[in-house]
Amino acid sequence: MFAKLKEELDSIMERDPAARNRWEVYFLYSGFKAVRAYRKAHWFYVRGHKFIARWLSQRARHKTGIEIHPGATIGRGLFIDHGMGVVIGETAEIGDNCTLYQGVTLGGTGKDHGKRHPTLGDNVLIGSGAKVLGPFRVGDNARVAAGAVVLNEVPANATAVGVPAKIVRLNGERTGYLDQIHVSDPTAQELCALRREYLLLAKRLGESSVFPCDEELDAKEPPTSE
Repeated sequence: MFAKLKEELDSIMERDPAARNRWEVYFLYSGFKAVRAYRKAHWFYVRGHKFIARWLSQRARHKTGIEIHPGATIGRGLFIDHGMGVVIGETAEIGDNCTLYQGVTLGGTGKDHGKRHPTLGDNVLIGSGAKVLGPFRVGDNARVAAGAVVLNEVPANATAVGVPAKIVRLNGERTGYLDQIHVSDPTAQELCALRREYLLLAKRLGESSVFPCDEELDAKEPPTSE
């Protein structure tokens, strides 16, 4: 038991540059406390004491802001950094040495039965605010960017970015480009599409002019209110 506890503490020390010593992690890290509470709750859950298991998990949720269903399967060395708002569903499976940041959801879509939540391989990193929804696998060493919404399988050694998430890197090679800064206005795109349709219809009807030119618009006097 002490060897496993030390292993979990050391895995956090390795991945968090802000952690100064094991005592700080043990007493002050909400993610570490939530995972410890999960392991107790899971022990009761697999032995059929589901009320006690849920009571322990809900108690940990109120204390840490992290909700881990006791039915989830979690491997060694899970590091939940900051942690507030993390949700891990009942049928989720998490491999060894994974990292989850705040606001992450390993959830379902409401359309599946039985296995409803994702499976994470080993050494997976899920960025803050990311949502991984559905009964598919995120492969070993995969990375999911902050704020991404993942609805399909992510291969091993891949990086998924965007809403919905797309694979932009695989095995160290760029497979696509997703600019999340210079994003077109969807309303403007729809208006442009409508204008193109209008122009096509006008051409088919034989109209010579569709829109008045800017000079004609400027020449018109604004309506007067009575």
